[in-house]
Amino acid sequence: MNYVGEIDHDPDRNEAAEALALLKRWAAKADPVEVALLDPAIARLLPGREVGNYPDLSRTYPEDFRPDAAYRASMPDLQNGPSSLIVGARAPIQHVGISNFRLPIRYHVRDGGDLTLETSVTGTVSLNEERKGINMSRIMRSFYAHAERTFSFDVMARALDDYKADHDSLDARLQMRFSFPARVESLRSGLSGWQYYDIALELTETAGVRKRIIHLDYVYSSTCPCSLELSEHARQARGQLATPHSQRSIARISAVEAGHKRLWYEDVIDLARLAVPTETQVMVKREDEQAFAELNAANPIFVEDAARSFAERLLAEPRVGDFRVVAVHQESLHSHDAVSVLTEGPTFASESLEPRLFASLHRSA
Repeated sequence: MNYVGEIDHDPDRNEAAEALALLKRWAAKADPVEVALLDPAIARLLPGREVGNYPDLSRTYPEDFRPDAAYRASMPDLQNGPSSLIVGARAPIQHVGISNFRLPIRYHVRDGGDLTLETSVTGTVSLNEERKGINMSRIMRSFYAHAERTFSFDVMARALDDYKADHDSLDARLQMRFSFPARVESLRSGLSGWQYYDIALELTETAGVRKRIIHLDYVYSSTCPCSLELSEHARQARGQLATPHSQRSIARISAVEAGHKRLWYEDVIDLARLAVPTETQVMVKREDEQAFAELNAANPIFVEDAARSFAERLLAEPRVGDFRVVAVHQESLHSHDAVSVLTEGPTFASESLEPRLFASLHRSA
């Protein structure tokens, strides 16, 4: 290889490798000063050789330094590099982005007011097989451009449009999780307290089709019907006092919004209460505790019953399309949980379950 003057074509990788090998052979035999005069950086290619004539580096943080446009343009940008930098399989990625960045977001509620709630945001886009990566910070910047608005699925749609445009992606997904407060009346005492519901709004676009999804975690008490009957049998047959077992239970209801009429967070909560009325209580006096025992006795429920009861209400709601119910009864009798999954429509249909799907519904309080 003997280049004289300007190279009249773009060197390929093999030519670059040959040139690098030639440079290393020369530098290995050359004087360190000679190497430094050509370019001090060359010495870094030779393990064990000191860098001659290399400048002393500052160890003080430059607080006043501000990069200009030329400096920013000179900075390495590996994620936007050529496809030759891709590590691993040359395969498309369905979701890549950032998860759990937090900020206060304002939401409109059914009664006409607004609430500002701490929100955890996850934003992802698709990545084709020829692109190295995405600029993660653009997802946050795109979202922050809308963060001062009162959020709804319409605002989420505009943020999703920005995601796709900024990353030149075909598909995208935005999810916003928050704890939604609602004032709940006690059963008999007239007291009331704040119940908090874990809610997530999710907007997805896949192959040009957008779906608006609401997720709700609903916490209730489940009294075992079999245990209730066995307890009554012990009382009647042997005069033996017995207590049926019941446990805190959680259902994660995921519903695709259908039609043009809005499905409010409060609507999904009301739907869950109608399906399974034994919601855990907030403010409780003795008369409320007694009422709750009576309410549980009037509504004993297996985990299969719970899933079907929620499904019955969801099927009757015209603003709901596809849905999924995941129910976990955290057994007080057994050392294991009772679980069920019921899906309607293709959105949530799956042959596989996430390994920690049911564990994700456990709560410490």
